[in-house]
Amino acid sequence: MPTNVVMPQMGESIFEGTITKWLKKAGDKVQRDEPLFEISTDKVDAEIPAPATGVLTEIKVAEGATVEINTVVAVIGDDSGTGAKGSATTVDAAKMAKEKAGATAPEKAKEPAPTSSSTSKKTDTASPAADGDPANAVKGVKPVAGAITTGGTNVVMPQMGESIFEGTITKWLKKAGDSVQRDEPLFEISTDKVDAEIPAPASGVLTEIKVAEGKTVEINTVVAVIGGSSAGSPPVAASVPAPAGKKAVAPAASAAPTASASVTAGERIRSSPLVRRIAKDNNLDLSQIAGTGMGGRITKEDALGYLGQHGKGAEAPAATKAAQLSATAETPAVSSQAASVQSMAASAGAPTPGDLVPLSKMRAIIAQRMVESKHTSAHVHTVFKIDMTRIARLREKEKSKYEQRNGVKLTYMPFIASAVVACLRKMPIVNASMEGNAIRYHKNINIGIAVALDWGLIVPVVKQAEERSFLGIARDIADLAARARAKKLKPDEASGGTFTITNPGIFGEQFGTPVINQPETAILGVGGMFKEPTVLTDAEGNDTIAIRSIMRLTLGFDHRIIDGADAGKFMAELKKTLENWNEDIG
Repeated sequence: MPTNVVMPQMGESIFEGTITKWLKKAGDKVQRDEPLFEISTDKVDAEIPAPATGVLTEIKVAEGATVEINTVVAVIGDDSGTGAKGSATTVDAAKMAKEKAGATAPEKAKEPAPTSSSTSKKTDTASPAADGDPANAVKGVKPVAGAITTGGTNVVMPQMGESIFEGTITKWLKKAGDSVQRDEPLFEISTDKVDAEIPAPASGVLTEIKVAEGKTVEINTVVAVIGGSSAGSPPVAASVPAPAGKKAVAPAASAAPTASASVTAGERIRSSPLVRRIAKDNNLDLSQIAGTGMGGRITKEDALGYLGQHGKGAEAPAATKAAQLSATAETPAVSSQAASVQSMAASAGAPTPGDLVPLSKMRAIIAQRMVESKHTSAHVHTVFKIDMTRIARLREKEKSKYEQRNGVKLTYMPFIASAVVACLRKMPIVNASMEGNAIRYHKNINIGIAVALDWGLIVPVVKQAEERSFLGIARDIADLAARARAKKLKPDEASGGTFTITNPGIFGEQFGTPVINQPETAILGVGGMFKEPTVLTDAEGNDTIAIRSIMRLTLGFDHRIIDGADAGKFMAELKKTLENWNEDIG
């Protein structure tokens, strides 16, 4: 059975992508999860894996073309080479050249791809839940009363990462018959990496829900339909206005693929995260920079060239900065203890005594991973008292100016994370992991920062932390923590860690004995900070008692790899680094 390859949704606010390169050609054999093509969006550049094993029988969208999410861009047939209609059809060289030269979408193919305003009645998906097949409808989940949907925009289970092939719908945020706006959160999903809100791909009326809450389905499965026409009624999407700055959704006159319109005034500017970081750091207005990339995309070279010609932009007014700062999310830190407790107390839907509540997808995964970790690693813990007085005084002195200068709160976590990175450089065994009967010494230091959520726990990762400054680490921690709580993390941002830091001290505990985050070798638990009487000894050996800010750090380590002596050396170096802090904080 042929499998359609669709343009994936790479983020909540991304509705189209440009195919920059095909890594396979028509007729090539492909393996499931093997990189198939490269795309570029206004958020990321990424390789997209093949959803199935077989032969690439048809390429529907040429390199350079920009299409909307869920558009079918290729077909993978079985090894016999049969495609969607039993024959291998490809975008020939002449068409490819023509489209690359001037078109933004493929010419009409045998089976038209869906657009945001209309789709063919037949669902383009490899999932068994085919549109219009009553045998695959979910019990108790029906379309709007009396409606027989024709056309409309299919809502599919998105692929949230390269190695993720299914997701569980945990909650519908709209019900059948509700009006929805494009980019408005439509439903929540849970995968083995992240929990996320999925936005509506179009404006209109939610005419049909195909998959009920609690159901797990494969990626690209059609889970709902927005708009389309019902028996005896006009298309519902026609009367619903699109959000400000977006193109209005209107019924299409035909099912032929439509070319993506070029970016106009009021629409988002196409650029990469690196370009936006350059613009932010140098106060550049991206709307003033001409993009030379595909589809008018602003490249790194465009931004640097503009910076070289015009220099940095003017500083933002103080009032604007203050407004930005007030919106900055609090990172895990001792100072946020009260807010965290209030958040937990305010969480709605708490069970009552006697209830039997099934585990959520995230809770079940956490339970499984914790048990696996205890069965896998020989856990040992060591606790060190750290005199944080020097850092506490520095933070108190600088935190207000730091926030105004850098747009991020100055918490204790960046100090601890930066010190950990410095110590891991000196002792790479603590940044290693087991692979069979061998030890893998990781090339990069990827620091996981555990974030407590009202519905569980997640560990977003600061990648390549060894290359980042103190300010860079502080910004990444704040950004990842905020997006984790808002269900806006991408799966690859919650994987690939080599060392984890967890901060239960925000709840007031002295110290804990955390469980290692597999396949890592060690985890650092951060206890609360308390003012305690401490004996100080001067250079002449005289002892005095002083009030100091004391924090207890616990290293949980895998005794299969790390000996107690190595753990002690690591913690002694970490204590020395924190107590004698002299790094520039930016």
